[in-house]
Amino acid sequence: MKPSEFKAWRKDCKLTQEQAAKKLGLKKRTIQYYEKGKRDGKDFKIPKTTELACYAITVGVEHYFGPESLNNEDD
Repeated sequence: MKPSEFKAWRKDCKLTQEQAAKKLGLKKRTIQYYEKGKRDGKDFKIPKTTELACYAITVGVEHYFGPESLNNEDD
């Protein structure tokens, strides 16, 4: 995910940087690094986990409790 794509995602979701940070479990400063693509003058990559979390939020998944068991062991 490129910095411009991350910023577009945030704006499409109508989130402030602070709101995006809260939803993603990050600090606002990290969101700013993601949008600039730099931290202290060095390139800063958006982790794949954050990219996947953005997708999950987009499709309405905000909490994940693990896979549902296909075989109910209590039967």
